[in-house]
Amino acid sequence: MALKEEGFMRLALELALKGWPEVAPNPMVGCVIVKNGEVVAAGYHKCFGEAHAEVNAIQVLPEGVSPNDCELYVSLEPCSHHGKTPPCAELIIKKGFKKVYIASGDPNPLVNGKGTALLRAAGIEVVSGILETQARELNRRFYTFHEKKRPYISLKWAESADGYISRLPVPKNREDNLISGPEALAFAHQLRAEHMGILVGKNTVLLDNPSLTTRLVKGKNPVKVLLDTRLEVPEGFTIFHSGAETLVFNANKEAQEGSVRYIRFHPEQEDPLDQVLETLHSAGIQSLLVEGGSSVLQSFIRRELFDAVYKIVNPGLKLQNGVKAPAFLMEDKTPEKLGADLLYRA
Repeated sequence: MALKEEGFMRLALELALKGWPEVAPNPMVGCVIVKNGEVVAAGYHKCFGEAHAEVNAIQVLPEGVSPNDCELYVSLEPCSHHGKTPPCAELIIKKGFKKVYIASGDPNPLVNGKGTALLRAAGIEVVSGILETQARELNRRFYTFHEKKRPYISLKWAESADGYISRLPVPKNREDNLISGPEALAFAHQLRAEHMGILVGKNTVLLDNPSLTTRLVKGKNPVKVLLDTRLEVPEGFTIFHSGAETLVFNANKEAQEGSVRYIRFHPEQEDPLDQVLETLHSAGIQSLLVEGGSSVLQSFIRRELFDAVYKIVNPGLKLQNGVKAPAFLMEDKTPEKLGADLLYRA
């Protein structure tokens, strides 16, 4: 594959990234139109429900430039179905493009090869797989959701230098129980903004009374998911009143009460996490941030139900006792600095 072709696709991927997170739950897509080795138009999917990347690129083609003389580069297989917008594959055919380069296929069952088939059936030469690895990484949440039939799962926690995530007993002043500094807290809120759902266990809520919002950054509050088997969290707690829908998985109650939906565990289900992930997938929640507590995080780790891990360590804090952090080895990772804290990624 010529380096120049990879260069054009790399530009399409860079453009695609500009759509994050406004395009969610749609994938990020960029498009570049080339004539005689020069970029003549480009566009990207800017916002969910609005025009796709191919449409935006075609709309800015200079007057007098015929698509018939151009090649089109797109970072994801053009759609072939009528959704909130018409099919991009049909538009490409109608405009008269003769050659299309595609980075990666679309795993959505509504597309999944159908867009490429339409183009080829119309006599358009299609070249697939240019920078496919990079394209899949860009839309990893989207691919995980469709291919694994569950949300993309990120685990996140903060711990002291000696491996504790909370003091016990928990101080009356919540600020006295903070493990990490302001930079790490802002990072955690950015993670929330990048996920469609956020999950915690009842102990975390009872001990910390968190809001689970994105108040420190710009971004939409994620859907809150609470595991509370015996419904021990009182209705007055902040999780039920902080700007997003709340799903409460429990053993007793099935009901919708305002923005709170109670979902009863299936008694025959071997592991409740299976039902949680199946429910979230059915609800279209493509990404899930698991914030605690330790036993909940450990249950995801034990089953290897995760795609990313973020461990924040305060190297200057030793608690000596308290709630132990999840057991997850990351010693081979090089940490990043988050103010005075260290961030380990896996």
